Amino acid sequence: MKKLLLCLTIFIFVQNFAQFAKIVDKDGSVNVRNAANVKSKIVGKIKTGEIVYIFNKGDDYGNWLIVDYKEPNGNLLTGYIYQSRIKRISSYEEIPSTVTNENGVEFILRDIHAKIKSEKFNYQSHKKYFTKTKYGGVEIEDKYKKQQIWGTDGTIPTTHYTSISVEIAKQKIEVPEREIENLFNINNDNANCYYDIETKTLYISAMNSDGAGTYEVLFILKNGAYVGRKIYNSD
Repeated sequence: MKKLLLCLTIFIFVQNFAQFAKIVDKDGSVNVRNAANVKSKIVGKIKTGEIVYIFNKGDDYGNWLIVDYKEPNGNLLTGYIYQSRIKRISSYEEIPSTVTNENGVEFILRDIHAKIKSEKFNYQSHKKYFTKTKYGGVEIEDKYKKQQIWGTDGTIPTTHYTSISVEIAKQKIEVPEREIENLFNINNDNANCYYDIETKTLYISAMNSDGAGTYEVLFILKNGAYVGRKIYNSD
C-alpha cells in the first residue's frame, strides 16, 4: 500500500508540475538562462524540435519554466526558458487507451493503433545479463546487457516490456528491442499516447517503477519510422 501511495504521489507531481515538452522557437533555437528574466546570463541554447523536461512550480517564476536538457555530449543543461518557446507533449492530440492491464495497454484513434505489451520478469533466466558496480562498498546491479538499468533502484526487477508497436494508416512500426530491454517495473496505468498531426509524430510516454527509481520515458515515432527515446528521472 505504501509503494502504491508513493507511486501515485509521484504521478500526480509529474502530471501537474513536470513533463516532457518540445522547443518550438521560430528562430531555430532558444536561450536557456540562469534566472527567470531576459537580462540574466545565457547558460546555453537548445534547437527547435529538441525534447526537454520542464518543471513548473506555480507562479514562482511567472511565465518562465525550469528546464532540464541532455546535451549531445551527455552533459545536463539546466536553466530557465520563456514558456511561449515550449510546447508540452501532453498538449498534442491524445490517443485514448482502450485496454489497460498488467500485461499491456492499447491506444486507438482513427487509423492510429499503438500497443504496449509487458509481462513478469524472470530474473533467474536473465541473471547472466546483469553486471554490478560497487557503491560505498556495496555491489548493486546497475546494468543490463551493458545498458543502464531503469526503474529498480538496485532491487530485482518485477516486470518488463516485451514489445511496443504502432500502426498508422496500415504502416507498421516496431520500437527496437534494444530500446526497451533495460526498462523495468512497468506501470501501464501511467502510459499515454499523443499525436502531432502537423509533423506526423507519435509520442508514447510512460512513468514506471514501484516508487523507488521512478523514471519517465518518451518514445518518438515520426513519418513511419522510430526516431528514439528520452528518459528522465530526478537522480
